[in-house]
Amino acid sequence: MIKPREEIVNIVPYIPGRPIEDVQREYGLEHVIKLASNENPLGTSEVVKKALIDYINGGINIYPDGNATNLKEKLSKKLNLQPNNFLITNGGDESLSLVAEAYLNPTDEVILSELTFPRYTDSSTIMGAKINVVPMKNLNYDLNAICENINSNTKLIWICNPNNPTGTLLTEKEITDFLDTVPEDILVIYDEAYIEFADSEDAPKNAYLLFQKYPNVLTVKTFSKIYGLAGLRVGYLTGQPEIIENINKVRGPFNCNVLGQIAAINALDDEDFLKKVYDNNIEGKKYLYKVFEELNISYTKSQTNHIFFEAPSMNSKTLFEKMQKKGVIIRPFPGNYVRVSIGTKDENEEFAKVLKEVIQEN
Repeated sequence: MIKPREEIVNIVPYIPGRPIEDVQREYGLEHVIKLASNENPLGTSEVVKKALIDYINGGINIYPDGNATNLKEKLSKKLNLQPNNFLITNGGDESLSLVAEAYLNPTDEVILSELTFPRYTDSSTIMGAKINVVPMKNLNYDLNAICENINSNTKLIWICNPNNPTGTLLTEKEITDFLDTVPEDILVIYDEAYIEFADSEDAPKNAYLLFQKYPNVLTVKTFSKIYGLAGLRVGYLTGQPEIIENINKVRGPFNCNVLGQIAAINALDDEDFLKKVYDNNIEGKKYLYKVFEELNISYTKSQTNHIFFEAPSMNSKTLFEKMQKKGVIIRPFPGNYVRVSIGTKDENEEFAKVLKEVIQEN
């Protein structure tokens, strides 16, 4: 047997939320709702759909622009930056992998928090870096502890804000105070995939500009969440041109497909759609908070489009399986925690109905 690289032997392939079709087949269900992967419950902007249909009608036989020139120019105008401040990627996930490939060595150490996005660990481990996991404080990042864990081997720090899966938020002051203490030769990856859902007045504003004051910071953005383009995989990094160019060296030649680029360009113009998604999320969040409170379920106030809660009277895997059998897919986590995505009004009500049934049956 041919042996793989030692670094990947113990890595478990990423397991996404179960597809609706799988659950339908397994349990013989006609109707299933998925509230496991933090997808946009309102679908995709009609403006985007039209642009995609118009393009497809002309054929998709030509390779995409590997530089994503038009999308970079669109982002430059919208965010008042230069095209060389952007790297367009195959979703936010690829951003993480490319950063690790460009900057991590087997002698390096990375710091990350417990209960955060698992791809930070995997991307770093694949490159052979040592992982330093810092415990959370009240289900949020403990930035003081992260600073205390910095040593001469620290090369990179992963930050997710608002955090997935806990939904908790670091304020703008907490972030800037933290960055003021991080040495300039340590790369900080600031992932704000969910920031558009935050309703706190203290939420960081315009974090895509952090690199202007802190040259060692890269900000990760995505079109998968509030823009509803998860199926097309479009994300991007903002940062200093020198760092962006280094990462660009390990990027595949056509990493962002042409439909993704067209969709992202048009999605940036549809402010009405974004407002509908945001408003739906706020209303859904309030409704689910009330449900959890009525059922005496411990939950964490969220600044994202998902809510982190403790499984009531059973472990998280059992709750996941029982609800799945009734046609509702959620996401179990270690420590008896569960994450539910905020859906449409009907989906939220169905989740609440099934949750109550499972608790009563237990």
